[in-house]
Amino acid sequence: MADSKQPTCRLYLVTPPKIEAASFADILAIALDAGDVGCVQLRLKDISKDDIARAAEILAPIAQSRDVAFLMNDYPDLAFATGCDGVHVGQEDASYDDARRIVGADAIVGVTCHDSRHLAMEAAEAGADYVAFGAFFATQTKNASGNAHPDILAAWSEMVTVPAVAIGGITPQNCAPLVQAGADFLAVVSAVWDHPKGPGAAVQEFNAAIAAAAG
Repeated sequence: MADSKQPTCRLYLVTPPKIEAASFADILAIALDAGDVGCVQLRLKDISKDDIARAAEILAPIAQSRDVAFLMNDYPDLAFATGCDGVHVGQEDASYDDARRIVGADAIVGVTCHDSRHLAMEAAEAGADYVAFGAFFATQTKNASGNAHPDILAAWSEMVTVPAVAIGGITPQNCAPLVQAGADFLAVVSAVWDHPKGPGAAVQEFNAAIAAAAG
């Protein structure tokens, strides 16, 4: 992740909401070794912050040793304490200003903006390193608060240099319009971890689909 737009669209892997970190470590390594990945976000639900911290301590080095940014979802304090590269915050989580104060000037702070250019502009003007738009397609991973259209990516990429992450039901089969509209990253969950041939095959398929869409 960088503060200027990446030359091509890249994968942004979000962990399943429930994992056993020690066994998931090997799965994550397989995914990251299969092809280009720009970022991994640790997004765990319905477990204690202590357990989330332990998961970060196990998984962050796997990503960071491969020069892949490792972000914490929701908790800037845990991101800082466990040596993550940054944090992703939603509209109902810590504010951007609070997150930045906690993780520091050099860390990555990304912000969920649903399908709102207004929220995205506020985040970008505050200093966010990326904004996330979605959901673009139906998803079972979470209750989506937005119903985004590729047009929002096209307008954003023409106006603003802050990278845009697309999220929500994205697969290798449906990602082309998002790539062509200007998404800098595709955030994916089940399409990678639940792929019938495994996460390595999924990463390869996504990278091939991105390359084909980018021409």
